Amino acid sequence: PGLTKTEKDYVDGLKSGVNFDISAYYHLKNIVAIGLKFSNYSASSDGFLLGYDISGMPMSIPVTTKDNITFFGPALMISNFSEATRHKMFIDMGLGVISYTTKTGNVKGTGSNLGAEINFAYQYQISKNFLIGPKVGLTAGTLNKMKFNGQTFEFGEDQKEGLHRVSLSAAATFRF
Repeated sequence: PGLTKTEKDYVDGLKSGVNFDISAYYHLKNIVAIGLKFSNYSASSDGFLLGYDISGMPMSIPVTTKDNITFFGPALMISNFSEATRHKMFIDMGLGVISYTTKTGNVKGTGSNLGAEINFAYQYQISKNFLIGPKVGLTAGTLNKMKFNGQTFEFGEDQKEGLHRVSLSAAATFRF
């Protein structure tokens, strides 16, 4: 609310980006595995924001922002990988550290907190050791404070930075 179309386009540019994640699991029983999970989301946006010069005259200021959200932590996976079917499904859940880095011009902000990641995937078994298919994921966390150029800022209850995102991607599994 209250944003110009240019400002809205700039903010929207940060809402879609590139997601990469990798996990490694050790199967304990037929359907349960434990492991580690890492994910990285990156987005950037270029635009022009309205500002004012020293005399109060409006001027357009070019800005570029680069955002990065990472998650790392232990995870649990439940799957039907041991069943005699080429149609495989898994759900995995991780609880760990979620970190956020943002850079606009010469201002860099960083923050970390407890985060969670959950994924559900269907995969088709191409060969004994290779599976591929669609995956839906949710990553979530909330920052209570951030550092901007080395100075820490605490956020009030209504100002916390939400790091929630939903992803739709292709998941490839290599089994050893």
